[in-house]
Amino acid sequence: MGPHPAVAAIRLAVRRVLHDVLTDFHRHAGHDRPADAAKRTAHAARTPHAEAAAAGSPRGTLPERPDAPLVLVACSGGADSMALASALAFEARKLGVRAGGITVDHNLQQGSALRADEVVTRLAAMDLDPVEAVAVHVGREGGPEAAARDARYAALDAAAERHGAAAVLLGHTRDDQAETVLLGLARGSGIRSLSGMAAASGPAGRYRRPFLQLDRQTVRKACLVQSIPVWDDPHNIDPAYTRSRLRHEGLPALEKALGKGVVEALARTAQLSRDDADALDAWAAEAELSVRDETGGLECAALYALPSAVRRRVLRRALIEAGSPAGSLFARHLEEVDRLITGWRGQRAINLPGRVEATRQGGRLVIRQS
Repeated sequence: MGPHPAVAAIRLAVRRVLHDVLTDFHRHAGHDRPADAAKRTAHAARTPHAEAAAAGSPRGTLPERPDAPLVLVACSGGADSMALASALAFEARKLGVRAGGITVDHNLQQGSALRADEVVTRLAAMDLDPVEAVAVHVGREGGPEAAARDARYAALDAAAERHGAAAVLLGHTRDDQAETVLLGLARGSGIRSLSGMAAASGPAGRYRRPFLQLDRQTVRKACLVQSIPVWDDPHNIDPAYTRSRLRHEGLPALEKALGKGVVEALARTAQLSRDDADALDAWAAEAELSVRDETGGLECAALYALPSAVRRRVLRRALIEAGSPAGSLFARHLEEVDRLITGWRGQRAINLPGRVEATRQGGRLVIRQS
């Protein structure tokens, strides 16, 4: 008899991602194909020397291979990330991947350090290695949720670099994706914001999200049937946080008004939006070459001839290149700069985030540090 359907679903999702990680790792390292590497690992594990080494090692672990990629799981102790950790531990042994875990202590709640230590203990009990807790300081810029996210990703980036990890797995589910799409819609930030979270993101695709096609109930059920203890973060039900209100009030209200299937539809919207946004970004990258003169300046007439969606992407790329932080550039900023092209009436220079200034001079758009 096979595993429970929920357990089988999370393992399959992780297995697919690990195959992708192995493919990328061996392509860049010039090693043999992932399937050949997995066979070689399985053969090595059956040799007398390997069996002797495994006899003194933790239960179920494979002999360590220096040429195997390390995959870390970011684990808060909640159901999503604990289910992810259990699936990684199971699949990594079969595929010859080294698996570890990182938990980030945000220091936002009393007893957070103790809970982080408990997560480390649970990850170690799954035979993950290395495992560690990293404490961070959460600032205030951008609001509490954004500040916590920035601190968390900075810690995960540092941990990945420190351990030489090929990938970091994140436990975001289809429900999280639906919430992200709605938050982007509320901000009015455009199609890229509606595309939600990518299955792979970060430097060289470091962050992988195996559960984006699985609902939250499935991963929680996987923990229940495996008797995996989980911690429910009180912040997730605190109405002071926007995402919490959306999760417990907004989405249920939408499902009541529109019927079941809202989460699936929003997740599908995210993928369609991402495909469109990727295509427009590629178009903008090519178009940028055609709107610059021999000195590299942006020609207003050539910009005017572009479709607005492409033109604004070209402008955004130019503003970021000049020093505007991507996270601080909003639709209203791009609209103001765009009017220098489409509604020119002698406006003054526009001041933008990052002390960047945009102005029109002699038929050119000049973007520079002020």
